[in-house]
Amino acid sequence: MSILAWIVLGLIAGFVGSKIVNKTGEGVVLDIVLGVVGALVGGFLFNTFGAAGVTGLNLYSLLVAVVGAVVVLFLYHLVFRASAR
Repeated sequence: MSILAWIVLGLIAGFVGSKIVNKTGEGVVLDIVLGVVGALVGGFLFNTFGAAGVTGLNLYSLLVAVVGAVVVLFLYHLVFRASAR
C-alpha cells in the first residue's frame, strides 16, 4: 500500500475511531497518526485471532483500522485518566 493510501486510511479510521470513543475528532494530524497506529494495532490483533489484517484501501481494512484506533484510544484514555488521579 502506498504512503498516500496509508494517510487516507489513517485519516478516515482515526476520525471514525475518535468519534466512537470521544464523540469529537482529535484534529487532522492526530487523526491520521491515530488511524495509522490503529491500522497497525488492528492488523496485529486480527492476525493474532486468525483473520487477515490490513489488505489495502478497502472497507475491510477500514474496519480493521477503526477497531485498532478504538483500542488505542481506549488504552490511551485508560492510562492518562489513571495518571491524572
